[in-house]
Amino acid sequence: MTVRPYSDRQGSKREQVEEMFDSISPRYDLLNRLFSLGIDQGWRKRVVRMLGREPVERLLDVATGTADLAILGSTKAREVVGVDISEGMLKLGREKVQKRQLTDRVTLQRADSADLPFTDAHFDAVTVAFGVRNFEDLERGIAEMVRVLRP
Repeated sequence: MTVRPYSDRQGSKREQVEEMFDSISPRYDLLNRLFSLGIDQGWRKRVVRMLGREPVERLLDVATGTADLAILGSTKAREVVGVDISEGMLKLGREKVQKRQLTDRVTLQRADSADLPFTDAHFDAVTVAFGVRNFEDLERGIAEMVRVLRP
C-alpha cells in the first residue's frame, strides 16, 4: 500500500516527510513531549521492556528520529543502529548519543525504511516507534524490517 503525499506539491510523501522533519527537528522533542503530555516517553520504555530480560546483540531502530528509542534500546542491546531519512533529526540524535557517551554502542545513519542497507537476518530485534505512520510504502517498510530480522 502506497500512501499519498501530504500535499499536492511536487514530491513523494517520502520527500515531503524528510523536508518536514528536517525543518522541525530543532523543536521536535519539545513538541513531542507537549503534544503527547509526556506519554511518548512511557511508550518508548514499554517497547524496550518488550525486548525481554536478556540483552540482544544487535538492535535496529527504524525511523529513529532524534534517537530516543535507540538510546533507551542501548540498555538492552550491545549494539544499536538507528536509521532515519531526516538528516536534521539524525544530527540531534548524534548529539544526544555523544552527550550520553554511547558512541561505542549506538550509531545513527541515514536510510529509508523501504530500502534498509543491511544483509538479511542481520539484527536480533527491530523497533519502530511513531515513524511507521510516515512510511511511504507501509508494506515494503514492514517487509524490510522483517527481512533484516533474524528468525
